[in-house]
Amino acid sequence: MEQPLRRVLFVDIDGVLHRGDSYAVGGRIVSSAPGRIELFEYVPVIDGLLRRYPDVDVVLSSDWAFRFGIDHTRNTLPHSQLRTRISGATYQGCENELFWPRMSRGAQVLDYAKRHSLDRWLAIDDRKDGFESYRDRLIHCQTEVGLGDPSVVALFRLRLRERFGEPST
Repeated sequence: MEQPLRRVLFVDIDGVLHRGDSYAVGGRIVSSAPGRIELFEYVPVIDGLLRRYPDVDVVLSSDWAFRFGIDHTRNTLPHSQLRTRISGATYQGCENELFWPRMSRGAQVLDYAKRHSLDRWLAIDDRKDGFESYRDRLIHCQTEVGLGDPSVVALFRLRLRERFGEPST
């Protein structure tokens, strides 16, 4: 059984940490966004927001973790606080991992939260399916903007304070 006071942020990658989606080409992962969009361009934004919340764990709620594995996904991220905070992924321990990709994103997150007895959690994602009863725990990004939207960053800051308390100094 998990610690009930554990603080968790569920993080999606595509449409959050960078604009647009991504896809695999050969042995590389490339952006689907027009132009030369840098993957993980908003990692410094999330690092800055989480800096004052050192005890928040990150659980990947991204298809990346399921498709490429947690270690590969973590190692693909640039060196950052985000990278060192990753403690797992939502599909881990799911009763039937083959069914996991067919679940709504909210159902994936809620399943993990229930299995780990989490009460203090937030999710940042460009998908909102399955979060209908938990809108106050979702920071919703537009896929083509991600964390490049100042209003989403402001909401993120507010939700961190609401769920996890005043930040440390």
